[in-house]
Amino acid sequence: MKSKWVIGDLHGGLRGLEQILERAPIKEDDELIFLGDYVDGWSDSAALVSRLLELEQQYACVFIKGNHDLFCYNWLSKGATDAVWLRHGGTSTIESYATVPEPTRNAHILFFERLHNYYVDEANNLFIHAGFSTDAGPGNDFIGRMPNWDRTLWQTAMMMHERVLFNERLMPKKLKLYQEIFIGHTPTLFFGNGTPMNACNVWNLDTGAAYTGRASIMNVKTKQFFQSDPLIKLYPEEKGRN
Repeated sequence: MKSKWVIGDLHGGLRGLEQILERAPIKEDDELIFLGDYVDGWSDSAALVSRLLELEQQYACVFIKGNHDLFCYNWLSKGATDAVWLRHGGTSTIESYATVPEPTRNAHILFFERLHNYYVDEANNLFIHAGFSTDAGPGNDFIGRMPNWDRTLWQTAMMMHERVLFNERLMPKKLKLYQEIFIGHTPTLFFGNGTPMNACNVWNLDTGAAYTGRASIMNVKTKQFFQSDPLIKLYPEEKGRN
């Protein structure tokens, strides 16, 4: 039976991606949904994007846009740099492209241009990098804004989780829009947790691969998940975004 897998933030950690692909029982007809932030952190940002393009030829893939991906695209396509970006992994991404030939760079630009802001599947599950801010859903959030940074959805879910367990009618309206919501962006390490976290109907798959955590992949239906080794051990000579 066809399965659907969701993958959290990778931040240039190609070695972590390879490990979770090896450890999860992925079949040829399965679907892979990546939640964004493919770059900025470890040294393999450019190589990781090339690997994603290869995976697209092998599996049905959905690629969501993260805030770091937007920074990288602006640099690749326009030469634009941002001080915030450089401080938060952009420098390592630039270095990873030092020997990448122009045709490959152009292919990566096209990849970034077609990333999805969000994706809703046939079961009304939402996949989005960070979240959205209104009860109307994420559609209008992407008009003239950068909701790839939004943490209010996760904050709301965490704040309301215990209350909703006590009384389902207290579920916030915007969380009721979807069966389940899958996000990245806010590392679970911030909450003392190195595995995917759940609050209300929101699942957070950013398990800190950019820092001392691991890359994670989870079966959307069963919630069985697999993780890489800590990225800091896979790249012992590097600091990532620590």
